[in-house]
Amino acid sequence: MAQYGYEVLDRNAAVKIAADLDEPRQVYGTQVRRSVKQFDPATGEPVIDPMTGRQAAVKQDANVWHCSLSLSAEEGHLTDEKWGLIATDFVRRMGFAGDDIGKSDARWVAVRHGDSKAGNDHIHIAVSLVREDGTKAHIPYDKRLSQSVTRDLERVHGLVELHPEGRELGERGIVPGAREAARKRDAVEPDVRRLERSVRAAASASVDEGEFVRRLRAEGLLVRPRFAVGRNDVVQGYTVALRPQNNEPVRWHGGGTLARDLTLPQLRNGWPDEPGQASDAAAEWRATAKNPWKYEPVKPGRETATPSPALFEEYAADMARLHEYIQRVDPADKATWAHVARDTAGAYAAWSRRLEPTPGPLADAARSLARSAHLRAHETTPRPVSMPAMAGTTALILQAAAKGNNAAAELLLFKQLAMTSHAIMSAHQAAGDARRTTEISTTLRGQLSEVRDGYQTYITTEKAAANERAWEALPERLKNARRVSETNFPVGSPVPTPLTPYQQQEADLLTQRTREARNQPDTDRDGYGR
Repeated sequence: MAQYGYEVLDRNAAVKIAADLDEPRQVYGTQVRRSVKQFDPATGEPVIDPMTGRQAAVKQDANVWHCSLSLSAEEGHLTDEKWGLIATDFVRRMGFAGDDIGKSDARWVAVRHGDSKAGNDHIHIAVSLVREDGTKAHIPYDKRLSQSVTRDLERVHGLVELHPEGRELGERGIVPGAREAARKRDAVEPDVRRLERSVRAAASASVDEGEFVRRLRAEGLLVRPRFAVGRNDVVQGYTVALRPQNNEPVRWHGGGTLARDLTLPQLRNGWPDEPGQASDAAAEWRATAKNPWKYEPVKPGRETATPSPALFEEYAADMARLHEYIQRVDPADKATWAHVARDTAGAYAAWSRRLEPTPGPLADAARSLARSAHLRAHETTPRPVSMPAMAGTTALILQAAAKGNNAAAELLLFKQLAMTSHAIMSAHQAAGDARRTTEISTTLRGQLSEVRDGYQTYITTEKAAANERAWEALPERLKNARRVSETNFPVGSPVPTPLTPYQQQEADLLTQRTREARNQPDTDRDGYGR
């Protein structure tokens, strides 16, 4: 493999590298192509091939395989030499090049061009998919393999592990196109972030699948089911979208593209499997499938009720039952802790939807806790029957949290949620997951402390304002009487004010003189002669 050094490359050097990379394809005339599924750019709907009845696809050139390897900003920077070792190890483990792969090498290049916008040190790797002997460099299941290889590289090269073996998976990334679309619309965040928060809050507040569909509609989302082939009573998945503005196309997102724990099979693990609920849910899905724009619930339920704000204090007390339950859960029981994390993240997401016009600390906390719910499909299990549910708590937050007259009770419930978050952090710590422990600890000390302090400041300010209003409402006669009372009998602490060293010396001298005077003969207790 050619070595181009570590200096900054100009355009001529870049063109030379590209030509060198592509030389085997040019020499042997080997073509590498891939199928790309087609979608309607206006609606986002799949384009159906009338000949086959399946989604249409076209062939496109795919001569180069590309990926990037990135560190978190907190890890700092590696040297060029270290990145070179990591890149060489990566392409060898992937089977593209190396002495032990049993095939002809594929040419590759690693490019390092500075930090990302988030401050992450990273490199890009481009591999020619035509090997030196003209054969195609086909790597089956390359995405899955690349994830496994990068986990190995993290351990071998002493890097921080993104998600340790056996723990949760990472969250879904945001593709550059989604960020650019949000920027063009002057949106504060990509659509997927807003959708994830809304779907998470709706799922956590629902006691069954039918209510989940209705709550998505109440959130103002467009909802579409994905039925099993030839059926309209078996739903295998769903997609959601924000309502477009200014004649923009609808951008649909599947639950699994929002977060790993928001697929329909994963969500169903959190709801009880009771007779009749499946048919009720199918009826709601059919109703929204007819016209996602004008979906009307078939059987409205508890989501239409207005809960009493007085329930905040009651639900805060009920959280104690959940805390007692999770104290007995083994830290190695990933599936149960994933349910706890999903419920807690849903509560924070609901709180964010109620109180944050733009994403703030509550939205950040929801994303942070949700990462602990990202497990592989085969690792998940249905929610334990004995595990106390948080659906009522989240529904209350979603419909009644307002930081108003009931702020003190809301703060009490918020502190209980923070205790649950701390328990999740402790479970990660006991399981040896240092990265997640640090992330949740940062959330507790940062975002959640900010929300708590905001509530406390609001409560203090409102209490002072209420006292001022009560004073203004008093008749002038009572005000004058109170002023006289406060003048004659000042309000203060019964505990004496600490004396300065000089004052203490004077007081000690006075006490000594008084004691001596009392010991003089022919004086009574008041200091007068008999």
